[in-house]
Amino acid sequence: MDLQRLAQRAITGLHTQLFRLTKGMLGGRIGTVENVLLTTTGRKTGQRRTTPLTVTVDGDRLVLVASNGGARRHPDWYLNLSADSDVRVQRGSRSLRFRARTATGEERARLWRSVVRTYPGYEGYQRRTKREIPLVICEPA
Repeated sequence: MDLQRLAQRAITGLHTQLFRLTKGMLGGRIGTVENVLLTTTGRKTGQRRTTPLTVTVDGDRLVLVASNGGARRHPDWYLNLSADSDVRVQRGSRSLRFRARTATGEERARLWRSVVRTYPGYEGYQRRTKREIPLVICEPA
């Protein structure tokens, strides 16, 4: 495992622990951007995996961006929920079940504009990679 990926895992682990310990008081918001904890089931191991992510709210749905910082490959959490769409999302102190799916077509185009308003850096991530960055819609289960 390379040094960058190791550092990313360490930072993600620290963010997750602070979020859980403080029920989102630390790590639940960075500037004006809301963060959540997404828990998926590992597609290979069956173990629960938790990742802090930026969220865009769309009515009663939550939209997550599988940007992986503009890397060539999809993030592991996206591959996990592609295999098992039942996920948990913690917002602040509340943890709820959702069913996740990938947005397509016109819905994705509309949501892309919304997520870029939430965090303009996503445009740079998209320019950095040839893959279309997936948008994941989490709907209450």
